[in-house]
Amino acid sequence: MSRTRLHVLVLALAGGILMVIAPAYAQSERSPLEDPAPVYDVTLSLTGSDMMDAVTELGIDIEHALRRVPTGIEADATVTEEQIAELEALGVVVLQPDERFQWDFAEDEAFAFSFEAEPVIIQTHEETVRIARADYFTTKGQGFLYVEARTTQGAQTNPTVTMQLANDSGPGTDFGPTRNMSRFVDSGQYMFHRNLFKVDTRPSQIRVTSSTGGLATGFVSNWLEDVTPLNATPGYEWNIVDGYKHPQQLYARMHEIAAQYPNIAQIIYLPNQTNGYQRKAQATIGGTGQAAVVVTTAAWGHEGGNDVRVQFVNPGAPSSPLSVTIEGNLVRVSLATNASGGLASTAAQVAAALRTDAASLIGNSHPYRNNAGTGIVQANANPIALTDFLDQKRTNTVGGFQGAPPGEVPRGPATIPVLRIGKFRDGRNPGVMLQAQDHAREWVPATATLEAAERLVRNYKKDWETKKIVDNVDVFLIPSNNPDGSNYSFYNSSGQRRNLTNYCGNNASDPAMRNAWGVDLNRNYRVGSGQDGYSGGSTSCTSDTYQGPEKLSEPESKNSIWLVENYPNIKFFMSVHSNGGQLFWQPGAYIANGRITTPRPPLRDEAFYWQSAYRILSHVRAHRETVVTPENVGGSADVLYSSAGNVREDLYHTYGIYAFGWEVGGSIYNPATGNFQGGSFQPTWIGNPQLVSGHAETMEYANGLMEMFRIAKDWGKDSQWATTRLVPAGGTYSGSVDVRFESDEPVSIYYTTDGSRPTLESPVYRQTEFREPGQTLHVTETTTFRWFSVDTAGNIEKGYDPSKNDTRNNYRQATITIAP
Repeated sequence: MSRTRLHVLVLALAGGILMVIAPAYAQSERSPLEDPAPVYDVTLSLTGSDMMDAVTELGIDIEHALRRVPTGIEADATVTEEQIAELEALGVVVLQPDERFQWDFAEDEAFAFSFEAEPVIIQTHEETVRIARADYFTTKGQGFLYVEARTTQGAQTNPTVTMQLANDSGPGTDFGPTRNMSRFVDSGQYMFHRNLFKVDTRPSQIRVTSSTGGLATGFVSNWLEDVTPLNATPGYEWNIVDGYKHPQQLYARMHEIAAQYPNIAQIIYLPNQTNGYQRKAQATIGGTGQAAVVVTTAAWGHEGGNDVRVQFVNPGAPSSPLSVTIEGNLVRVSLATNASGGLASTAAQVAAALRTDAASLIGNSHPYRNNAGTGIVQANANPIALTDFLDQKRTNTVGGFQGAPPGEVPRGPATIPVLRIGKFRDGRNPGVMLQAQDHAREWVPATATLEAAERLVRNYKKDWETKKIVDNVDVFLIPSNNPDGSNYSFYNSSGQRRNLTNYCGNNASDPAMRNAWGVDLNRNYRVGSGQDGYSGGSTSCTSDTYQGPEKLSEPESKNSIWLVENYPNIKFFMSVHSNGGQLFWQPGAYIANGRITTPRPPLRDEAFYWQSAYRILSHVRAHRETVVTPENVGGSADVLYSSAGNVREDLYHTYGIYAFGWEVGGSIYNPATGNFQGGSFQPTWIGNPQLVSGHAETMEYANGLMEMFRIAKDWGKDSQWATTRLVPAGGTYSGSVDVRFESDEPVSIYYTTDGSRPTLESPVYRQTEFREPGQTLHVTETTTFRWFSVDTAGNIEKGYDPSKNDTRNNYRQATITIAP
């Protein structure tokens, strides 16, 4: 992209640029090499997940507002001009704002499609077209139809295989014009065809056809429902959080809540302290390129490092040796000269001398970016004060937050508190753990979590539904799991994502790289990790998805594991992020070559996740009609991207916890433009209440969190087994028949067809494919099905005991007789 085009792009995106503010240092001799390069918000067009992995390996930040589009992936990123050149070398296209993908909602794109003969509706195990989802929803007065369907004939290898959709306009009406569906391919794997369509009236049925001759019809379901959130109750206290909060404010309020409501709240302190909002003091001195020397103090900046000064001196005499002297906190380097009196010390020589002769004050010194250091170092007239770059007052007005003096930010390691809320905090009730702000720049997740806490304690004595939650659920809240990075986001660099631990070597540890250090805490866990070959975790210490040097290397991730191991009643977990507008679960990662995912949840857990999402998102919608669309709900590897080593994967597969991930914010339908509008990590707190607003997002997602608590309450109180049936029921059929199991709630069904008694070792009824309902079983000979079900709470149907010979034999059974 030309420089001219970049400037045009920057002007077009001026409202979203992350401006770099250069501190005003007292010393005029500060090196320009210490300033981080200016960054710009852009949208990238990627061909697929492989290209996305290559981009993150460059250290480029791919934001959560990622969109799966027919041509691959569109992702928002924060880049420098140098990185734009690297992106273009990879074949990445930087999009202009009007080039971003939008669903084409034009009504005139319908086209005629016909078969040579009237197609037959296929509804058996041999079907070549399957409808996975057909969902209708409304938002801001507009109706939408979202459809996913698969074809089994050639779509994996042949991109010319197309699928088309037609819908009716309600019961008894004809199917309308046929429209094309988009083919969705990820990492070379055909996923399905899909589309989002505007509709004027609610359809009752859809018809999906393929260019290979397949056809299927299906009924349309409602996506989300009209609900009354708890905060609609007269006298209910809500709208409590009044703005963005840095970690100190969050933690202070948590302690106040525990002190104000001791009968239902307490603080738990996590055992592993963070590495701290602290850095060694640094300077880049002596020149540029091969002549530059990066100097780092032995002490942390706030513990004396910021008092250290370094001066490179020209001795003014010929043939002088290189020498280092220390006078209090001043390190004076007398540079060597040649026989003519010219300076002769190279950067490599000066760096070595500082390491050897000033070790009491200087912890490390090296040539700039690990170069050879062959350049001649220049003297500086005045001593250069080293700084940790945390000691300048930063007024960060992003999102309306006004920065406070740095004295309010404690330096050194931090202890992370957990706010525990519940009438009975002894393990008898199911626990729900909310973990927000693993990623520092995501400010709304913290305020939404705090708002949920406030609603619990303030309404306990006045609202019956809230009392039932607090009496029957054990809530563990971590509004900011990354206090070091979050403070850095508030006071230093608003785009900070990771913690502040620097694992980089000399090639990337100079001051200009200070905004690129840290570990992505949500890539640091043990299941589906980057170390095991899964995509989405970077080995580059300057990448925003840097996975760390090893699994669970970071105290913040160790704390999460400690909490669930020490409180085994935790059965539900929500990792709260922003700003993509998704709700997801497992699988969360895959190996790119072959798109091999971590194990998918069985049909029971998948169905329970969908059922829970429906409830949670209906309560989000109740605030201002924000709809998280079905395409953005499901396994995160399917709807977002592969995120190797994420916390949800570890908690689900290791501990059996229902572990959700939530990207708050995201796309909101704008009636004025007729399209969906994206979100922001730090939207203005009081913005357009119908579009981008930190306050509105906080309130609507707090509604969803409250409903998650009710899901846990209902789960803990569930003592009723499910009722299942075989469809069609037992009876006599001619030739063959296709059957399936149905249930009135999410269950695992264990069944036999060989006359044996069903046990927990028997085959388990499974889904046809991911994001689809249960499989169809083709019966060609007389068969007796014997089965029982187990729901998510562990209730076994009819009280059947599969572990021993139950003389009642009260499993379910049905015989399918096939007549000759």
